[in-house]
Amino acid sequence: MSQLSRSLRLQGKSIGFVPTMGYLHEGHLSLARKANGDSDIVIMSIFVNPVQFGPQEDFKKYPRNLKRDTALAKSAGVDVIFYPSAKSMYPAGYKTYAEVEGLSDILCGEFRPGHFKGVSTVVAKLFNIVQPDIAYFGQKDAQQAIVIRRMALDLNMPVEIKVMPIVREKDGLAMSSRNTYLSKNERQDAFVLRKVLLLAKDLVRRGKRNSSYVIEKMRLMIQEKRSAKIDYIAILDAQTMAPVKFIRGKALVALAVWFGKTRLIDNIVVNS
Repeated sequence: MSQLSRSLRLQGKSIGFVPTMGYLHEGHLSLARKANGDSDIVIMSIFVNPVQFGPQEDFKKYPRNLKRDTALAKSAGVDVIFYPSAKSMYPAGYKTYAEVEGLSDILCGEFRPGHFKGVSTVVAKLFNIVQPDIAYFGQKDAQQAIVIRRMALDLNMPVEIKVMPIVREKDGLAMSSRNTYLSKNERQDAFVLRKVLLLAKDLVRRGKRNSSYVIEKMRLMIQEKRSAKIDYIAILDAQTMAPVKFIRGKALVALAVWFGKTRLIDNIVVNS
């Protein structure tokens, strides 16, 4: 992969990069199509990164289907798929990790210790291997995008980070490979995520700027769903992820909720 990237760059080709864990959906494909419009060559990585999963998480059952993913990636304009093994990415004796302090241990990082250390490490490795000009991430994983952007800035990585809008199912549920885990009833309950985010947006539009008030209204609506269990609901500065007590300007409303054994995240940017 490194040799191919060097060769492409020597030919003056620009590289757009879409890192994924596979089991592609329209969210991934929208990133690939954007990369195809921006760059000469589109490279997609497919790698279920063991370092970002906790010991009780779904690493082993995470959906994988390379044949399906290859066909979908090709249809979206991907030129190269990088499909490394865990042993090649983390060989025996591996000791080095990247971590963004202050952004990695809040929200999902609080409930998934070590998760963002694993994410930033694998993305740093992928950037070094692929050497992209632009890398594409989805807004659904807002915290991940902010962590990666901070890492790239702090470590002087010569890559532009583009964060693209959330792609949703017809019922409003944010597209995720984990949606396949949901039972029929859990899927119906999960629609509440979109409803409470729109509720938050509407409350702010109507002048309700107290974050605690907005969060409580969201919490009450989610708790009506039998299969739902809330990890967090938070309102933060959209750039720094610092908590905000009163919403002024742009703010990120983010949440993580379990439906049965499936943990889903979603967010919306509101503007007062």
